[in-house]
Amino acid sequence: MSRFLSEAVSRRAFLASAGLTVGGAFAASLLPSSAFAQTKPIVLRYASSLPDTHPLNKQMKAASDAIRVETNGAVDLQVYANAAMGGDTDMLSQVRAGAVDFIPLPGAILSTLVPVMSIESMPFAFKDYDSVWSALDGKLGEHVRAQTEKVGLIPMEKVWNNGFRQITSSTRPIQVPADLAGFKLRVLVSPLWTSMFSALGAAPTGISINETYSALQTKVVDGQENPLVVVESARFYEVQKYCSMTDHIWGGFWMLASGKTWPKLPKDIQEIVSRQINAAALVQRQQVIDLNASLEASLTAKGVIFNNVDHAQFRGELQKKAFYGQWKQKYGDAAWSLLEQYAGQLS
Repeated sequence: MSRFLSEAVSRRAFLASAGLTVGGAFAASLLPSSAFAQTKPIVLRYASSLPDTHPLNKQMKAASDAIRVETNGAVDLQVYANAAMGGDTDMLSQVRAGAVDFIPLPGAILSTLVPVMSIESMPFAFKDYDSVWSALDGKLGEHVRAQTEKVGLIPMEKVWNNGFRQITSSTRPIQVPADLAGFKLRVLVSPLWTSMFSALGAAPTGISINETYSALQTKVVDGQENPLVVVESARFYEVQKYCSMTDHIWGGFWMLASGKTWPKLPKDIQEIVSRQINAAALVQRQQVIDLNASLEASLTAKGVIFNNVDHAQFRGELQKKAFYGQWKQKYGDAAWSLLEQYAGQLS
């Protein structure tokens, strides 16, 4: 069982003397495997604003089970979904303070702390999943993770998949950029999202995902934009009639460990936890790809009307508005150069 057992005895005196506080929970001294059942586990808390039916949360539960088995119950990774710990901005504060040990967040939300985090979501940058994984598993991902660690957040190596985003609406389909004029659209609380849709003439409103259904139902906004897996898992199809396949942004989730609690874990436990979380991310990536591909038919059966769009028209409109040039200046030449290595020339 890795080197966890071999090092447990040598750490016994240290851990027994004061215990290990992680995520606000007390972990008693770690003993060899024969005594694991007699000790309290190290409790780690993972929190997400997404529904528990989302593939991300399902795979984190699978990772939790795998971690529990590999450590013989010495590590208990508890999964809290459905915004049980609050919205995204609340959870970000909690993970920075160490009250929560892991959260998944889009780079766009994290960009309030680390501006370059939102570069993954540059509109119409990635043409397919191969280019996404090449960039984020490669030099662009390394650059972003290094910048994030500077603010006390520890990104796991593999980014989780949320898929390419589509626009849904209760009022009209979005077929050309002009259809977005004055359109009240729920977006992530993110300068990039607001900037993009403002450039396209829409009226974007930043709303947390756990408040989006209500906002759509009460007509605070007329539409939202998310991958189909979110439309399905959050039941947005109940309050939206149209879905325009814009593929305007690929979005993912960075799995972030707290800089307050992660360094306190023994190195062998860090290795087990990070390896199992990264393995679960790879499974979840393909699950989301497969699920998004299958959902158009099931959502159509639920009454959603789909339409395709010419992506080049939207990208061209952003180029006319000098959108890409503005964001190149914000990210800097180094980060932009890394992006264009995988996405091709944008500005």
